[in-house]
Amino acid sequence: MVDIGKSIRQRRKQLKITQPYLAELAEISVNTIYKIERNEANPTLTVINKIAEVLGLELKLEVKKTD
Repeated sequence: MVDIGKSIRQRRKQLKITQPYLAELAEISVNTIYKIERNEANPTLTVINKIAEVLGLELKLEVKKTD
């Protein structure tokens, strides 16, 4: 499983975007970005999608079958 917070932080830093600027572009709070990057939040798919769109990331959903 991919660490979403870590992926977002790495991509944001690659693009040299600050947390406040990412929050502004994605139209979410800076606190939300902060918590997601530290795995302290349980963001909705809508929030993750907004962030991914700004950062040029692609979301992939996998359904795992358990026996």
